Amino acid sequence: MIDPTDRSPMAEMKPGQLLARGVCRHLASLGFSVVEEFCPERGKRLDVMALGPKGALWVIECKSSVADFTSDAKWEGYLEWGDRYFWAVDQDFPTERLPDETGLIIADAYDAEILRMGPETKLTGARRNAVIRRFAQHAARRLHGMRDPGAVLGDV
Repeated sequence: MIDPTDRSPMAEMKPGQLLARGVCRHLASLGFSVVEEFCPERGKRLDVMALGPKGALWVIECKSSVADFTSDAKWEGYLEWGDRYFWAVDQDFPTERLPDETGLIIADAYDAEILRMGPETKLTGARRNAVIRRFAQHAARRLHGMRDPGAVLGDV
């Protein structure tokens, strides 16, 4: 549990962002590069996009509650952006509510564990190149924005 008197950046995070933090830490330990709140195209925002050491692209949606999960009617539209799709939830989430044909990650703010691999559906070459290019642009612009907060970076 996060201390409400804590003034660190983690104290400002929403429950889903805390799950994403743990997921990103875990995937980074496996050699993945990760971007939170990745927009593969206008109108879509993935909680976590991960690029593996061998080029695999994983999409991870973080759900902090059953209400958060049941209100997400657009998740199937995210399948086309990665080779594998995962739900990341906390240990108290009733995982039987999640579709069996997707991956499952149990996470907290500090780490995560992959309990079930989602089926692999490889992206086409053209789609893969476009997603990796957008991933690189997004990551570079985010880094530039941290280095120079006043910079005008434009849309990716």
